[in-house]
Amino acid sequence: MVKAIFPGSFDPLTNGHLETIKTAAKMFDELFVVIMTNTQKKYLFDEKERVELAKKVLNPITNVEVIGRPLELTVDVARKLHASIIVRGLRNDADFNYEREIAQINKTLAPELNTVFLLTSPENSFISSSMIKETAMFGGDVTKLVPSEVAIGLKKKVNQHE
Repeated sequence: MVKAIFPGSFDPLTNGHLETIKTAAKMFDELFVVIMTNTQKKYLFDEKERVELAKKVLNPITNVEVIGRPLELTVDVARKLHASIIVRGLRNDADFNYEREIAQINKTLAPELNTVFLLTSPENSFISSSMIKETAMFGGDVTKLVPSEVAIGLKKKVNQHE
């Protein structure tokens, strides 16, 4: 049984993330979507909210489990879950350069783990969580860019901040 993790902050989960998750779920027996913390980011949703939103969206995919691990290294999470693969999504060449560096650090820390890069389709290649948040904060329609559950959650969250 091949287990993989797809770590990220998912603030919020986008259609690009969903595409990567669906592809990885077909490739691996079990996929853990791991809600983590990136200390370089400012979050709109807290960890619990991000986990709940992801669970709502991903519930129909039977071999995907969503878990929160905000204060752990990716390689430590993979080891604890007995995963041998780290999945990362790529939108463009800037993503590749950034993700390659992370994969190399992870390989140094945990040589037994491999990183698999999955390319997003052209229609999702421009979507980023930061652009989604910015668009939503100024009243823009993000319904074509995120799953419906996320669009609803964004609308509620933005209305709370007004």
